[in-house]
Amino acid sequence: MLYYATNANTIPIFLTTTIGRIRIYKDYNTYITTERTDIMLQENLIMLRSFAGKTQEDIAEVIGISRQAYAKWERGETIPDIEKCGRLAEFYGVTMDSLIKDDVQLEGQKMAPAPKGKHMWGVVTVNDRGQIVIPKEARETFGLVNGSRLVVLGDDNEGIALVKAEQFEEKLSMAMSVLSKDIKE
Repeated sequence: MLYYATNANTIPIFLTTTIGRIRIYKDYNTYITTERTDIMLQENLIMLRSFAGKTQEDIAEVIGISRQAYAKWERGETIPDIEKCGRLAEFYGVTMDSLIKDDVQLEGQKMAPAPKGKHMWGVVTVNDRGQIVIPKEARETFGLVNGSRLVVLGDDNEGIALVKAEQFEEKLSMAMSVLSKDIKE
């Protein structure tokens, strides 16, 4: 079956699916790649359902299929069509891409797909000078280039966070403005 879709850059792509594989074409004739999806999709469905605290029957009802059909997806016997993948992604709050393809591992342990707008790029190591290398995908996603300024925030219980200095300063300025208005009143 052939599906038409666009990628993140709104470039048209065409997908054909067979059990466990998606073939991606940039046009009707030019084959780009085949990606193995059955194992990732199967594991992601099991993890996401478990994290949501739902049964196979609960998810099947939301998606509009039988429990048996959903169970086959989790066993890797069949894969959902693109419409059902969209419903699953929406229900779980993840992107279709991460539902199908994410295979993020942390110290050898498979991680569930991150929610929309959230990211997991792996583990970085602090060197003896206290430096880390921010993964390329993270730098590209947040537009970090040589000379970008970051504010390092910390919470005793939650850990460390990096925030673009410009965004932090803007929010701090807004907070101070609201505070000064409240003091005047």
